[in-house]
Amino acid sequence: MEPSGGCGGEDRLSALPDDILVLILRRIETLAAVQTSILSRRWSRVWALLQELHFHFAPRPDRIPDALDAHGGALRVLSVESENASPESVAAWLPVAARRLSGDLDFRNMASGTQEDQWRAQRGAIELPCFESATVVKLDLGFLGLSLRPAGVFARLTELYLRNVHFHVPCELGDAVSSPRCPCLQKLVVSDTWGLTKLEVNSESLLYMDLTSLGGFRRLFIVAPALRYLGVAGCFCHCDDPSAACISAPRVDWLEWMDLYDPSSVHLGEMEHVDWLETYQFSVYGLPSSTRNHSSVWLLQLFEAVEILVLTLVYEKVLDNYQYLMDCITMLPGTTILHLKVIANGHAFGASLFHILRMCSGIGQLDLDLWPHSTEEQTACPSGCICRQQALWKTEELQLNYLQEVEMTELVVNEHEVTFMKQLFNWATVLKMLRVTFHSSVTESKAKEFCQMLRIFSRPETCKEFYIRKGTDKVLYLPEE
Repeated sequence: MEPSGGCGGEDRLSALPDDILVLILRRIETLAAVQTSILSRRWSRVWALLQELHFHFAPRPDRIPDALDAHGGALRVLSVESENASPESVAAWLPVAARRLSGDLDFRNMASGTQEDQWRAQRGAIELPCFESATVVKLDLGFLGLSLRPAGVFARLTELYLRNVHFHVPCELGDAVSSPRCPCLQKLVVSDTWGLTKLEVNSESLLYMDLTSLGGFRRLFIVAPALRYLGVAGCFCHCDDPSAACISAPRVDWLEWMDLYDPSSVHLGEMEHVDWLETYQFSVYGLPSSTRNHSSVWLLQLFEAVEILVLTLVYEKVLDNYQYLMDCITMLPGTTILHLKVIANGHAFGASLFHILRMCSGIGQLDLDLWPHSTEEQTACPSGCICRQQALWKTEELQLNYLQEVEMTELVVNEHEVTFMKQLFNWATVLKMLRVTFHSSVTESKAKEFCQMLRIFSRPETCKEFYIRKGTDKVLYLPEE
C-alpha cells in the first residue's frame, strides 16, 4: 500500500468503501494503523471514524500522543497496556485522552519487581486529569505515583477503578469521587495502594464500593444513601485509631467486612437490609487474644438474620501451644445459605464445622470450599496433632432437617474429608443434591474410588454430581458402574 505516484505501485485499497477500510484499520495494531493515515486524505478521514483505539505493549509508547492527535475524533474506548512505563510517558497522553474520551479508558502498566521496589523508586507522580465525558476509568498504574487535582467535574463518570497506585499527598480522593465532582458515580474500586490515609465519601449516586489492601489507611467516612454493596478487606490491619470508620449506608444489602472490626472504632450505622454477610477470617486454633477472631465475633453479633452467611475458618500449619477457639463463637445470624471456606492445611476440620452447623441447623444450602487450592499443602497432619483431640462431634447428634443441597469444592479425598461427609449424611436426612468438585491433584482413578465409597453411606434418593479438573476447565465426571 503506497501513496499514489510512489515507486512501490498503486494504492488500490483506498478505493474500497469506508466501512471496509474501518474494518481493516480495526485489525491493525493502532500505532501501525496511524501510518496509513499519511497515505491519503481518505485514509486520514477513515482513521478518524474509529471509535476504539488499542495500544498493547507498543514498542514506541512515546508515539501514543501522536496517534491520538492524528485521530482527532471522539473516542468511545481507549485501551493502553505498557510495561514499566515512566510517569512522564503516561502524563504525555493521559490529558489528551481525557479531552477526547466519551466512553471507557483502561490503562494497565505491568511493573517488574515488588511493590516495595516500585515505591522506593518513585520518580514523581502522574496528575489525574479531569475526564469530563468519560464513563468508565480503569487505572492499574503498576505502583506509579498519582496526584489529584483539587477541582474539576467528572460529569459522566459512572465507574472508577484504581489499582497498584501510590497516592501522593495531599490526597483528597474522597473529594474527587463525592457527588459535587462525580454526580453520576455508581462504582468505586480501590485496591493495592499506598499513601491513601483517609477516604471521606459523600455520594448520592454510589451503589458499589470495594476497598482492598490500602497500605497506610487510617480513616473511612462514608455517607452513601443509595449504596448496596460495601467491601472492605485488609485496610485497617495496622490501624489503632479509635475513630477508624463511620459509615452511613442504610440500603447496603451485601456486606463483606473482611477486616478488623471493633464497635468502639468502627461504626456501621443502621444496616437493616443486609442479605449477604462475609466476615474476617476466624482462627480455629490460636491465642485467646486474637484480634482477628474478636473482629469476626463482634461483627456477627450485629445481625439477627441474613440470607447468605460466608465464614472463613483458618488452621495454621503448626498448632503447637495453641488453644481451640471455636467456643468463642456463641451465636450466628439466622441464615438459609451457609458458605464455609476452610483453610485446613491438612488438619482435621470436622469439629469446627460441627460447631458452626449446630448454630445454623435451619440452613437449606451448604457450600463448603476447601482451601488452599495448591497441591503443596495437601499433606495430612501428624497422628498426634491436637486437631484430632476434638473428636466428640463424631458421636453427638445434629439434625439438619432443612438441608437439601450441598456443594463441596476442591476435595483432595483425605481422611478428614471422608469422615466429615459420612457424618453429614447422618445429619442431613432430606438431602436432595450433592455436588463435588475434586482438586486438580485428584486422578480419575482416585475419583472413581471415592464415588464408589460414597454409595455405601449416602442415600440413594440423593442426586450426586461430580466434577474433575482438566487444566483450567471443570468437567462433569461420570464414574463407570
